[in-house]
Amino acid sequence: MFFVLTISAAVFFTSGGALMKHSEGLSRLWASVGCLSLFVVGAALQALAMRRTEMGTTHIFVVGVEAALALAFGLFFFREALSLPKVSGAALIVLGVVLLRR
Repeated sequence: MFFVLTISAAVFFTSGGALMKHSEGLSRLWASVGCLSLFVVGAALQALAMRRTEMGTTHIFVVGVEAALALAFGLFFFREALSLPKVSGAALIVLGVVLLRR
């Protein structure tokens, strides 16, 4: 259940971040409402995941998955460039998350 909750939280947070970009600094109403709503759902899912696990490990896990998803969202939805430093940084984050869960 931990993985379902944390990965879902990361998906909601990353989707909220994508809407944050579309909100143009929270100046577009529906993108802003969607952004904030997705962040609230993500936080609720993360809180549920933290009920039986350590706060630090859970939070870092969610942020790590979110970072990898944000890189993917940037590539696919915003046509951002991929570079060796970006891939290396994401790989280090994922490795850190794996180490924390062991």
